[in-house]
Amino acid sequence: MLEVREIYGGYGGVDILNGVSLTVKPGEMVVIIGPNGAGKSTVMKAIFGLVKVREGTISYEEQEITNLMPNEVTQRSICYVPQTENVFPTLTIEENLDMGAFIRTDDYSHQIDMVYELFPVLREKRKQQAGSLSGGQRQMVAMSRALMLEPRLLLLDEPTAGLAPAIVDDMFQMIKKINDLGVSILMVEQNAKQALGLADRGYVLTTGQNRIDDTGPNLLANREVAEMFLGG
Repeated sequence: MLEVREIYGGYGGVDILNGVSLTVKPGEMVVIIGPNGAGKSTVMKAIFGLVKVREGTISYEEQEITNLMPNEVTQRSICYVPQTENVFPTLTIEENLDMGAFIRTDDYSHQIDMVYELFPVLREKRKQQAGSLSGGQRQMVAMSRALMLEPRLLLLDEPTAGLAPAIVDDMFQMIKKINDLGVSILMVEQNAKQALGLADRGYVLTTGQNRIDDTGPNLLANREVAEMFLGG
């Protein structure tokens, strides 16, 4: 479905990515973990057209999408939820969802019903401004807005960052429900143990390069990964 092949790129002429490769198959949940500065979020931005790829290729459903503009990537049914500044704070939940469907010309009321079923608290607060919500609820709004385009691939950058431990568990279960609906997911996540517990496969990045890749269960059982990211 998605193939990232040996990409190099970064910011201001400095490469952060130094030959990263990864794949996502239809229906999979794939997790990227690694230390701060490893290039995890930069990979996501490169896929979505927010970081210039200097070398290498990115293909989606057998068509190259390297260095397309974000709006062009979105039109290919890929949606991206950044870690921060991912909602319109002065708009209500309902208005945020409408913004998520801005390129749709059909009746998308069924999709609004679907996201409210996934996140019932949003239905209750649908007239409330997104900026007044808790961190977990704002993250729900951000993911719901992305789902309004009925993406086949969802890119999630640190969806549990800054959330209370109890909310983290709930968030992972919500992400699993989205994946169970048939949406492929590529996720960057610092809560490595929980993320790998849900993942079909995972990639460990260090200094903008592939370090280890394997199935989620195998990475959980890997001694090197455990020592680096799972607390021994």
